[in-house]
Amino acid sequence: MVDKTIFNVNETNLTMRIGQAEMYLKEFESEVMRANGATGTFRSKDDALGRIMLLNEFAPEDPRVKELFERARKCIIGSTGNFIQITDDMTAYLRNEENLRSTYSKKSEDAWASLLAEIGDRKIEKAFPVPDVLTVSEDDYVGKYVVLEEVRYPANQFMGVTGEFIYTGKRSTGMYFVKIDSRKWLGPYEAVKRYRRLVDSTMAEVDQWVVLGEITGITMEIPEAGESKVGGPVYAFVVEPAALYIPGHVLALYDEKQETGGTFVGESEVAAAKESWYSEKTVPEDVTPERLVEIFRQAIKEKNYDLYLECIQEERRQTPIQESLLLYYWDLHQERFHGEYVHANVIPDQTKITVVKGYSDDSGMDSYFLSKEEQEKIAARYGEKIEYASVQTVAFDRDGKQLGSPVRRNLIRKNGGRWYVRDYEIRF
Repeated sequence: MVDKTIFNVNETNLTMRIGQAEMYLKEFESEVMRANGATGTFRSKDDALGRIMLLNEFAPEDPRVKELFERARKCIIGSTGNFIQITDDMTAYLRNEENLRSTYSKKSEDAWASLLAEIGDRKIEKAFPVPDVLTVSEDDYVGKYVVLEEVRYPANQFMGVTGEFIYTGKRSTGMYFVKIDSRKWLGPYEAVKRYRRLVDSTMAEVDQWVVLGEITGITMEIPEAGESKVGGPVYAFVVEPAALYIPGHVLALYDEKQETGGTFVGESEVAAAKESWYSEKTVPEDVTPERLVEIFRQAIKEKNYDLYLECIQEERRQTPIQESLLLYYWDLHQERFHGEYVHANVIPDQTKITVVKGYSDDSGMDSYFLSKEEQEKIAARYGEKIEYASVQTVAFDRDGKQLGSPVRRNLIRKNGGRWYVRDYEIRF
């Protein structure tokens, strides 16, 4: 803010100070323009507005000051960000997912109760304190089931001499060692990840599990992570998982008949349950770059993983590593559409298409002088034609406020075929 005591209102001084104020205002305007609808910290804002406030106080009728004041007013409005009206159809995916989550929560709750009833008296009624394994008969406990309600993974994971385990409990009240190096853990564990990916993005990364497991024996291990173990060994029951339960979300079961080694309750019904959600189901062969990005967005919002894959360049979804990356970025997109923004618009008239390989007559001048046959011969000599399209999008939160500046997503097309998304990793 400029000090009023040094402000001297004469024509020369006024002109000089108007010039200074305009210099800072231009920088403020440039910052707002570069932000392109996003909000943030604008370095020149206070300097520009402070000088214009003072000019307006001492020379409010000067037309140059009035112009600066109006420009500053518009710039302030621009600096507060771009807003849109968030409509119900933009957030329908959130309501659909919440309804599905509630359905699966109830399915899992009922299945958990049925599972415990089926086990009946084979379940140890009280998990803690753990019976002293050095004084009880192992035969009395092998084959029994136990429910462990605070199994912390990966926090309590450790590699022992006899296998890989999660310890639960304390030395003072006894421990169980949950075995995690077999399909009986990995099958249900992967099923929980699929549930989160396909059904319920509200479920954060799970670090505390309810485990139903079968006691298979006794072992001695030092329940500490890392190679340097400072504590003494512990004798404990070994527990093989039969089911993993996350109350309010999902029950996952070991199933040796499944190729995946496990399943979550109702997994076979997920695709049919979501079918009615889908506003987009296929990618047309003649899809435009802008339309493809919109379909890609809807595939993510509506949890249509097959359509998500269909949008992406084939060469980027062939190897096991690529498949893992596709899932990794699918999860990131899910998190963003649930925690950061709820919608993204394609900005019209901003798409740029570039020929990066092969013959192109973008200007249309070649066709003025050359016949179609001559152009085809030239194109054949150039070989494969590859085009890139750059499509600009902007994301909005639940209140309709623009988040960040617009971003560009690149697409690819070969030999005039269908467009595909190249850099699927980029946020909206």
